[in-house]
Amino acid sequence: MSAVPAPALTPEMQAGLQLLGDLRAEIARADTKASVLVGALGITTGLLGGLRWRPTALSHTATLLWWVGAASLVTAVFALLLAVLPRYRRSSWEPGRPLTYFGDVRRAVRADQLAAAVAETGRDPALGLVPALAETSRIVARKHFWIRTGLAAFGCATLLLPGSLLMT
Repeated sequence: MSAVPAPALTPEMQAGLQLLGDLRAEIARADTKASVLVGALGITTGLLGGLRWRPTALSHTATLLWWVGAASLVTAVFALLLAVLPRYRRSSWEPGRPLTYFGDVRRAVRADQLAAAVAETGRDPALGLVPALAETSRIVARKHFWIRTGLAAFGCATLLLPGSLLMT
């Protein structure tokens, strides 16, 4: 059995593969950041939940700040959970097109076309690389958006909650 030689990688393919690897690493870093922040929010919420008093004991202004801070904390939790939520588009793969991600592979398997799809992807890997780069870049951008939103909301909560307690 003789091995089929791998096609030589063009500079464009090398650059695309490097970018794809960088984007996948960035997705992993974003997930790690968001997971750590969700943990910090859990600790903060636990500490606040352990207090034995009611916000209604505060002045009207302090009570308002407290509830805005609490809403900011809830917003931060939801935003960071959205950051770690798996994201992928619905597969639009059809026979004759290259595979770009796991959804395409699953669709090719259901169509009993996986071997042909892998062969098609191997004939011109750049055809699969470009959509994979676009999709992975979209995922990174969404994750970063939700992390920034969560951090901003957490920052507001960090200022408003203790600030409302100081207004008594």
